[in-house]
Amino acid sequence: MLDKIKKERKRNDIEPLINERIKYRNIRLIDVSGSQLGIYSFNDALNMASKAGLDLVMISEKSDPPVCRIIDYGKYKFAQDKKAKEARKKQHNVTIKEVKMRYKIDIHDYKVRINQALRFLQSGDKVKANVTFRGREIQHANLAIELLDKMAQDLSHIAEVQQPPAKDGKNIIMILSPKKIQ
Repeated sequence: MLDKIKKERKRNDIEPLINERIKYRNIRLIDVSGSQLGIYSFNDALNMASKAGLDLVMISEKSDPPVCRIIDYGKYKFAQDKKAKEARKKQHNVTIKEVKMRYKIDIHDYKVRINQALRFLQSGDKVKANVTFRGREIQHANLAIELLDKMAQDLSHIAEVQQPPAKDGKNIIMILSPKKIQ
């Protein structure tokens, strides 16, 4: 019986069980103030909640017996949604920005690419430095690796190398990530 309830619970894991959807005989009951009232039968606990004009909400079904609380479910759900919204606000999604160049890049163009990478790193994004080759230029892969090492050295005050220069088809790529603030 309990296995069937647990399997059904996994499918409906979006919301906690409330009132009549709770299928356990005995439950540990917690009052509105947060104090434990003890172990009650489901019917007695539901009657206590309905007399108070509140809902019986399952907090933890993993414990033995499962823990339920008498609360106003609407306020509880609103508070949970508000916490989740605040957590989403505070998280920062890191994106990878790409800086493309050739191994025969001129000094001015190189400085432009460094400034682009610097701007991306300061905004908290990772940078994928990509050196592309055409035709037989792949023979000069060592020059591209030297260029990427120079780039990592020039950005070492703000970035750290997450992935060292590596061949990827007719490209050599390196990934830089912003240094952690201590």
